Amino acid sequence: MSSTSPKRAVFEQFARTAKTLGHPARIEIIELLAQGERSVEAVAERTGLAIATTSQHLQTLKRAGLVSARRDGKFILYSLAGDDVIALISALRVVTEQHVAEMDRIVRGYFDKRDGMEPVSRKDLLERARSGLVTVLDVRPADEYAAGHIPGAANIPLAELEQRIDELGKDHEIIAYCRGPYCVYAFEAVATLREAGFHARRLEDGLPQWRAAGLETVEEPSPTQGGF
Repeated sequence: MSSTSPKRAVFEQFARTAKTLGHPARIEIIELLAQGERSVEAVAERTGLAIATTSQHLQTLKRAGLVSARRDGKFILYSLAGDDVIALISALRVVTEQHVAEMDRIVRGYFDKRDGMEPVSRKDLLERARSGLVTVLDVRPADEYAAGHIPGAANIPLAELEQRIDELGKDHEIIAYCRGPYCVYAFEAVATLREAGFHARRLEDGLPQWRAAGLETVEEPSPTQGGF
């Protein structure tokens, strides 16, 4: 008879998952894969990690059952194992926000300085978008937008916003969103828009949380999806 109780065995599996999440690069990779599947090379390019390091992190996440992989020609494409992975990261974020003092310092020191206004909830955005009262702006890179976005959202990546800002009208409030609640793209976009005289706020979270809540998204297949 095994000396390990079933409960202890279950707890060991919990600990394995927690250990897998115990690296900031892996959490960043999860956030990126929540936008759509990506090759090792694309993940490395977007995160700034070396390809070998990226591959090691992806294999660790795959062994823990948090990501899955498939072959597409010469590429191995990785994606999240399910929306429950997004829920896991969201729960980790909530606990950290509520119980870790350093988190509060970071939020106040960076995020609140750029946007101290209350973010727009998903419910409020839905109601106002359906009434034609707001312009929804996706400030993620174009390939992430193509992989899935909020219906009716325009796409101007943050890096192009200053050059393309004249494409936006000032007759509606602009609601910007990106990868998640602490994605700096949305904060920086709102700051840029306000400096230019626009009435702008950000969505409370990002596209992955929108999708995980069962809300509609639109996909526009792109030839660059998964690669460079």
